[in-house]
Amino acid sequence: MNVTAQQTEFLSWKLVPARLDATQTAWFLGFEPHEIPPLVRAEVLKPLGHPGRHCVKHFSRDALAEKFASPEWLDKAVAAIHRRLRIKNERKRNQPKEA
Repeated sequence: MNVTAQQTEFLSWKLVPARLDATQTAWFLGFEPHEIPPLVRAEVLKPLGHPGRHCVKHFSRDALAEKFASPEWLDKAVAAIHRRLRIKNERKRNQPKEA
């Protein structure tokens, strides 16, 4: 099953599980899966428990539903993603060119 089919199946569930992984969290909130780690680093999203840096992170469905309903939170999340992309692009531009 490809990613699009998995996403469509997940979004069609009548009852969403209480604990979501990063990919499911992205689908639930309407973000891309690669955008979740920057949101965690910016402390816009808080994982359950106290996972280590390289551990799988899970998120609470109910906490995500609250955030999903808040335009202020969505603004913070999008700003954090844009900030991350801006920093990443600046690093690319400032790298010395190889001869």
